[in-house]
Amino acid sequence: MGKSSRTDDEVLVIGLGRFGSAAALELRRLGHKVTAIEKDGFLAEKFLGRISHIVHGDASDVGVIRDAKAGRFRIAVVAIGSSVEASVLAAANLVDAGVPAIWAKALSPEHARILDRIGVHHIVRPEADTGRRVAHLVGGRMQDYIEFDDGFAIVKMRPPTETIGFTLEQSQVRSKYGVTVVGVKAPGEDFTYAVPSTKVSAHDTLIVSGPTTLIERLAARP
Repeated sequence: MGKSSRTDDEVLVIGLGRFGSAAALELRRLGHKVTAIEKDGFLAEKFLGRISHIVHGDASDVGVIRDAKAGRFRIAVVAIGSSVEASVLAAANLVDAGVPAIWAKALSPEHARILDRIGVHHIVRPEADTGRRVAHLVGGRMQDYIEFDDGFAIVKMRPPTETIGFTLEQSQVRSKYGVTVVGVKAPGEDFTYAVPSTKVSAHDTLIVSGPTTLIERLAARP
């Protein structure tokens, strides 16, 4: 079988506003070759030398997408934050180009629905996602919170009182709450994967995974 014309480490980012530039620079730091398309000449020039390749153009124009050979990218990120129309047109152009993994920033629920209907694979709503995350953190027990689309979450949290001084086997967190303690982090020590004999102290941090509603139930315990 011949080698695919797509390259796994190349990513196309459309729009270099705050969201797009943060994504592009982090992807670059992680070792990806990043091509960005930006219609604002000032922004395009600002990132010269910081991103692998920059195209000055409007991605809502199918000709710009065609000239950038967008179909050769495995992943594309639509980060346009100023216009729903421009975002949708750019995303549609990427769908037509056959990009297999398209991520797009949605400005509203309605925008998200349109992106989903035209075939965008991953839709990000930064404001809503951040709001939900903060809501879970303000209570104090959770120290970090990541929720996935299927209602599954991974959190860092302080241990409930009923677990302190006991092994995980003794406290039976999994059978009582339907969640899994993945690991335990003691202050000043390395993270360790949890096993039934892992003993929890009051100063530990627990890494817990499971359905969001069940994790919330555990986090509500004193």
